[in-house]
Amino acid sequence: MKNASVVIALVIGMVIGLLVGRMTAEGTAPSGTPTVAAAPAPSAAEAVRGAPAAPSDDPTYRIEVGDAHFKGPADALVTIIEFSDFECPFCSRVNPTIKQIQDTYGDKVRIAFKHNPLPFHKNAGPAANAVEAAGAQGKFWEMHDKLFANQKALTRPDLDGYAEEIGLDMGKFKAAMDGNAFQQKITAQQAEARRLGASGTPGFFINGKFLRGAQPFPRFKEVIDRELAAAEKLVATGVAKAQVYERTIARGLTKAAPPPQQAPNQRPARPQFGDVKVGDAHVKGPADAKVTIVEWSDFECPFCSRVVPTIKELTDSYGKDIRIAFKHQPLPFHKNAHLAAQAVEAAGAQGKFWEYHDKLFANQKALDRPQLEQYAGELGLDMAKFKASLDQGAFKKKIDAHSNEGRGVGANGTPTFFINGRLLSGAQPVDAFKRIIDEELKKADAALQAGTPRSGLYEKLLADNAKLFKNAPAPSPAAPAAPAAPVDIKAGNSPAKGPENAKVTIIEFSDFQCPFCSRVNPTISQIMDEYKGKVRVVFKHQPLPFHQDAPLAAEASLAANAQGKFWEFHDKLFANQKAIQRPQLEQYAGELGLDMAKFKAALDQGTYKAAVAADQAEARKYGASGTPTFFINGRKLVGAQPFPAFKALIDEELAK
Repeated sequence: MKNASVVIALVIGMVIGLLVGRMTAEGTAPSGTPTVAAAPAPSAAEAVRGAPAAPSDDPTYRIEVGDAHFKGPADALVTIIEFSDFECPFCSRVNPTIKQIQDTYGDKVRIAFKHNPLPFHKNAGPAANAVEAAGAQGKFWEMHDKLFANQKALTRPDLDGYAEEIGLDMGKFKAAMDGNAFQQKITAQQAEARRLGASGTPGFFINGKFLRGAQPFPRFKEVIDRELAAAEKLVATGVAKAQVYERTIARGLTKAAPPPQQAPNQRPARPQFGDVKVGDAHVKGPADAKVTIVEWSDFECPFCSRVVPTIKELTDSYGKDIRIAFKHQPLPFHKNAHLAAQAVEAAGAQGKFWEYHDKLFANQKALDRPQLEQYAGELGLDMAKFKASLDQGAFKKKIDAHSNEGRGVGANGTPTFFINGRLLSGAQPVDAFKRIIDEELKKADAALQAGTPRSGLYEKLLADNAKLFKNAPAPSPAAPAAPAAPVDIKAGNSPAKGPENAKVTIIEFSDFQCPFCSRVNPTISQIMDEYKGKVRVVFKHQPLPFHQDAPLAAEASLAANAQGKFWEFHDKLFANQKAIQRPQLEQYAGELGLDMAKFKAALDQGTYKAAVAADQAEARKYGASGTPTFFINGRKLVGAQPFPAFKALIDEELAK
């Protein structure tokens, strides 16, 4: 019997279908919680908004354990098969939930692990091969845990190091890695995932019922309990426990259910197009290329960095047939993105745009001024000119112009691509690009044969696509949704900053372990600065169930609040989101000069548990299922929105 999987995954959003890694800068931003659904793949930005677990009439899929490693008895009444990716952050975040499932249900549940390394995770494939090589030596789960504990260090030397640490025969391990010994198995499991509609990671099949994303324990529990009750009924009729799983999935679907058909009177949606010019963007590839890809990007956006290998693969595959143009869209909650954009333009002025571009994406977490100067020095730039460009803001206007242009054509989030004007959003897999590129190459060849000069090819193809999309039938107009009525939500005794008689009160539901919550903090500071005396911000707690350290952190912040240091403690927690366990919480309390005896007693006695639970109940009452969620004079705004989204509502409320 093979071991099975302690599993994985969050997302926002998340979580993730083909992981359309797009962090929206306008509209509803990701709340940091992955979406659950039962069929078509969601985008990376999707977030749990209180969607119910799979209903009992969800389809059952016929999925065998096969050659997957698993944990739990072979005759368990419930089998959970997980498709996962060792480089996917949402996969690692669901591991504590999987452990909770094992602890709760014991021998009633078996968990099997299958591979679905996503194409934009360059180390996920080798990591999958490594864990299988370890499994061949009886150490699958030991290696599994090593990989998820070290997601950002999965290069070949790292994998070799972990193999040594867990005591593998290194000769056999290296031979398996060098020969990609398990690639066929991994590829087969990937194909199975796609066939069953589990395109993103993590994806789970619970006795054949599909559950997508890094869901909290109650979502799993609802499905498990239902399947367990059905299995126990089978056993009561005389079915052997070892036959329960096979009987349960026997008539299941063998491929994903097709999407619902359009109603006969419903017109197809219009294809999306943008009349985008290359303009002053830096480019690579010939000016007369058959296909031009204009990209709007942000050097601090993780999804933008993930698509860099995809762009390289495209340029390698298509050679002189494609041209890449880079434009800037630094998102407002990425505090270093705008300066990084200025720096790359300063490097471009010295002929080193793409070299500097690569430096920035390779070092996304180190983009403040000293590091930007360091990279310039490493590339041999004239440092006097480089520093002067940053000091004088020489390229601010260019970057802002790119940003405005992007918003004008719908590039509000990053990354966004226009392929001969055709919109493609997010960190899509290479096949998504190739499908459009191949179509455009055929159009380009036809235009050239018809006499279009190479020098005018891009303009010709843009014009043709504009006509094509303009003439496409528009969808039937739907009645506009009525805006949600403001809710009567009270500040109560929650921590607040700003005058009590402020004309605008913003009530925020947040989670100290949620990355999107920390990203919106600079926006909140900007609001307080620009609307001084007119806005009050109230903080309420909504620790999400899969963030295991968030509830205690929430209690700790209220213990600090009791000593007059809530906001100082709040800032400490968001500055150290990956270190908020009990010892660190006490450390931060000490650094802020709190009375440690009182602070520790509050945590030991659970003094503020009820207060946190009350906030959570209030969040559920008003539909704040994800984080962050804001109520601006009772008007709901979801996600880590940019400043303009807040400003629009605040200005309306002030005008009242």
